[in-house]
Amino acid sequence: MNIIDDLKSQFKFGDIVTKLIFWNIAMFVIPFLVFGFLNLIGIRIDYISYFSLSSNPADLLWKPWSLLTYAFFHADFFHIFFNLIVLNFVGRLFLTYFNQKQLVGLYVLSAMFAGIAYITGFYFLGLNAPIIGASASVMAILVATTTYNPFMNLRLLLIGNVKLWHITAVYLLIDLMQFRLDNTGGHISHLAGAFFGFLFIRLLQKGTDLSEIVTGVITFFANLFKKSSSTPFKKVHKNYGKPAEKRVSKIITKDKAQQQIDEILDKISQSGYDSLTKDEKEFLFKAGK
Repeated sequence: MNIIDDLKSQFKFGDIVTKLIFWNIAMFVIPFLVFGFLNLIGIRIDYISYFSLSSNPADLLWKPWSLLTYAFFHADFFHIFFNLIVLNFVGRLFLTYFNQKQLVGLYVLSAMFAGIAYITGFYFLGLNAPIIGASASVMAILVATTTYNPFMNLRLLLIGNVKLWHITAVYLLIDLMQFRLDNTGGHISHLAGAFFGFLFIRLLQKGTDLSEIVTGVITFFANLFKKSSSTPFKKVHKNYGKPAEKRVSKIITKDKAQQQIDEILDKISQSGYDSLTKDEKEFLFKAGK
């Protein structure tokens, strides 16, 4: 099996964390190859601008999809590499307690929530810059898992045993310390994602599963494009057709039998019973039963 078949198999049989990683890699590699080739032949297209989230609220009018797509695109190799390493780690921790639909719902909703927070924050700060990356969703998954079980024991290379909340606290402190120093928009989205992860678990513990919103939308579109296996008109035609054929067949059979009986009775009345042939006697005997 070649590498392409191996990747297909991993995507097909992998869990949702694997699929999210594949989707992020595809959104990084495919545009890079396609638009990289176009650049080589002199056609320059800034494709990132179509999928990144702008801090200008008015830009959502012509690219509303960017409120979600920005969470699947990355600026460079190290950006996507670090995000996917952490996503693989925290995603599998999350699946220890929750299901795959809840992970998808958290990833999508936290990205949108963080995107709105980013636009709002930059609007009031008077700043203007696009944002891309899965960091906000990754942070939401990390904080959600920590909120549910902060004292989970983890063993880290070169460090040893730590609690999950220790790791989460380090991430949050880094964002808070660098808030005004570098990548302010990224830190806003990270902190917003963290807050949404906390809110997601608290609501879930009270009986409200926000992921059902995403599941409902996915189910709606899946059913919308699902092909119907049969139509009711064919069934109705078949149901009415068969009984009609049977009724016709029964009527014809009955008329022939009655006609033959009448002919035999006429022969008996004219010539007597002894004038009947052996076959006529047998037929009359069976008809009398």
